[in-house]
Amino acid sequence: MQAAIRPPATPPAPVTAAPFFPPQLLARLDKNGPRYTSYPTADRYHGNFGEQDYRLALRQRHATCPTEPLSLYVHIPFCDSVCYYCACNKVVTRHHDRAARYLDALASEIALHVNELGAGVPVTQLHFGGGTPTFLSDNELSRLMRDLRAAFQLAPDAEISIEVDPRTATPQRLAHLRELGFNRLSFGVQDFDARVQKAVHRVQSFEDVRALMQSARALGYDSVNMDLIYGLPLQTAESFARTIKQVVALRPDRIALYAYAHLPERFKPQRRINEAELPDRATRVGLLGSAIDGFLQQGYTYIGMDHFALNTDALAIAKQRGELHRNFQGYSTQPDRDLVALGVSAIGRIGNTYSQNAKVLDAYYGAIESGSFAVERGLMLSPDDLARRDVIMDIMCQGRVDFATVEARHGLRFGDYFSRELLQMAHLAELGLVNLRAGNVQVTGLGWYFVRAVAMVFDGYLGSVSSTASYSRII
Repeated sequence: MQAAIRPPATPPAPVTAAPFFPPQLLARLDKNGPRYTSYPTADRYHGNFGEQDYRLALRQRHATCPTEPLSLYVHIPFCDSVCYYCACNKVVTRHHDRAARYLDALASEIALHVNELGAGVPVTQLHFGGGTPTFLSDNELSRLMRDLRAAFQLAPDAEISIEVDPRTATPQRLAHLRELGFNRLSFGVQDFDARVQKAVHRVQSFEDVRALMQSARALGYDSVNMDLIYGLPLQTAESFARTIKQVVALRPDRIALYAYAHLPERFKPQRRINEAELPDRATRVGLLGSAIDGFLQQGYTYIGMDHFALNTDALAIAKQRGELHRNFQGYSTQPDRDLVALGVSAIGRIGNTYSQNAKVLDAYYGAIESGSFAVERGLMLSPDDLARRDVIMDIMCQGRVDFATVEARHGLRFGDYFSRELLQMAHLAELGLVNLRAGNVQVTGLGWYFVRAVAMVFDGYLGSVSSTASYSRII
């Protein structure tokens, strides 16, 4: 089940200047598209893949590569209050005692994996997401880390990260996380403007976040990320420029700048957002452009999609070396690894399969407490899926596809197999997004800002549906 070894990648072309987006280009690419944290994307998973399929994938892994390192993801769904923009799987509650049963279920789910994989499988990356992982108390976080360390072998240099809500975290909490082994933090900031914060029901002061940043630095965290969102209600060019200035003053090692996707028909909390207060397309583009300009001027590298990093951060170094990868948490320095995902709604990857746990707590509890994995749907990748996944991930991570490499991996003739896609690449080349040569496709500096549109050309599923409305906008 080990991923095929790839030759050293060619580093992508650096992005050194803020973009100018020609109006005609924006009109052409004003559409929605996948973020490609996986391919095929999660909306392609189906209920015909279930618990027994997942168990078989684990057994095959144990039989073929039992000591190959893993990544781990743990989903903590609970939140004290709802953020109106949120599209995550969450349970909003003030009853912290609800975490006890969830921790019991996680312990049982961990034990199920040990039964199939064996104890002590190496882990090089562990991430706690949510929801709000810091909903758990210090004692509860300690218990969960003990359970994980007893089951898996966390490498001495493993990346151990957690998402932190600055509204409820304290310097003392950050110190406890550090004692547990966490070495990376991600603060959910979104925007510092008071009017915007009130409109999305997430109020937190710049001063509080600054105090947490100072504590994180003093405690020796390897990397601190900040999440921002553009396209929120009441954001203006002036207000967001102030937020960007405040963020860069704090010097987070990484910044994730997400586009808000307003899908109230899918995500109930978003119905509380006043659509009339959302910025129009021209304003959204302006917000993005000014943010990129602000980050680049302050020494950040544009990684791709919505990620930025200081030039000294491991993510920026990985991009410079052509060693970027992409998983369900976004861009990563970790090699292409199997991912065991724990908790309600969590999505994992084992070998050539993807799987997702039940999205509702009762269903998750019902499966785990009966001794079964909670896998509700998933996908076994076909040879076509595997070929297209490699091409799409090469585009998303390296900004380059070498035809001969793909041919060697998958036993195909690139020009014949992807003849339709190469015709579309020629149109993107006319727009200045790619350079199309005899043996490769290279994403240009401008093309990096539209890399999703480039990758979408090779998506074998988009042509089978009439709409991409369920995805976020490309820009």
